[in-house]
Amino acid sequence: MDTLLPNTDTLNQTTFTPDGANATSLTVNNGSRFQVGDLVRPDGGTEVMQVTAVVGNVLTVVRGYGGTTKVTLTNGRRLFILGNAALEGADANAARFTSRVRRQNYTQIFTATVEVSGSMQAVRSYGVQDEVDYQKQERMRELLRDLENCVINGTAPASSPQGGASVRRSMNGIVRQIATNVFTPGAGGIPSGGGAGSDLNEAVLNAALRLTWEQSSGQIDTIVCGGLQKRRINSFVSSMRSYQPEDTSVRDMVGVYESDFGVCRVILSRWVPADSVLLLDSSRIEVLPLRGRSFHYKPLGDSGDRVNGQVIGEYTMEFRNENAHAMVRGLSTT
Repeated sequence: MDTLLPNTDTLNQTTFTPDGANATSLTVNNGSRFQVGDLVRPDGGTEVMQVTAVVGNVLTVVRGYGGTTKVTLTNGRRLFILGNAALEGADANAARFTSRVRRQNYTQIFTATVEVSGSMQAVRSYGVQDEVDYQKQERMRELLRDLENCVINGTAPASSPQGGASVRRSMNGIVRQIATNVFTPGAGGIPSGGGAGSDLNEAVLNAALRLTWEQSSGQIDTIVCGGLQKRRINSFVSSMRSYQPEDTSVRDMVGVYESDFGVCRVILSRWVPADSVLLLDSSRIEVLPLRGRSFHYKPLGDSGDRVNGQVIGEYTMEFRNENAHAMVRGLSTT
């Protein structure tokens, strides 16, 4: 995973000298994000400040740079780095960079056994041409269902996740891997929902999309949710629907949700937790098999009057740029 150098930070200062409107010495959470010559704008204001010195987490700034109107700074206020104004003919600044972080997941083996007696294979069942083929199809459908469930909810072992003779290997799913953008209605910049305060509504969904968009280079294009939350998304437009007397069908479904922060397909899944909605950048997610290990049927040796076999596959999920995805959880389920 690779990230750009951050261009925002937060004031970590409760006392300003002489006051918040005129202080030129500012303490921030991460001084390493700033360099001399940076132009900085406090969130919610038009003032621009210029950084003239950086010592640890303490910045020395020129207030009201360029004749801009000063604002009163407070603890916790967000600062935006507009860019750096370099001197003409100056030496190059010290190189700054972010280190790439290698993320990994683990493959998980999915298996199901097929066993059909000789008599059952010989008998012509109604609607079934070949009992072994029928059982293969049924087991394959079950394994595909389980794969989808594990892609969403899977969890790797806490120890020895690579697996072994005594530890079963399993993959981490989407819910397990989203850590940066986990939102709850009424907290962390997310407004309260409708109804009892935790119902999913447009204000909650748009706030989550906006917060994810602001701090990542991703583009959320997929919303995945269960039946109850899907119905709440459908209700966003219920009050705006109208029908003519000659209409004989009613459509109450939102398949694509378009906002300022992305055009999102809305996908229904049985396996998303009922209190959650997943907001995903599909270009950064891929489900793929270990080479040569996609789902297939493997005959097993006969040990009697029956046909034995195994449907088997080994899969994992590649989940890139974790902070480009989000999850809203703690939603009402009633």
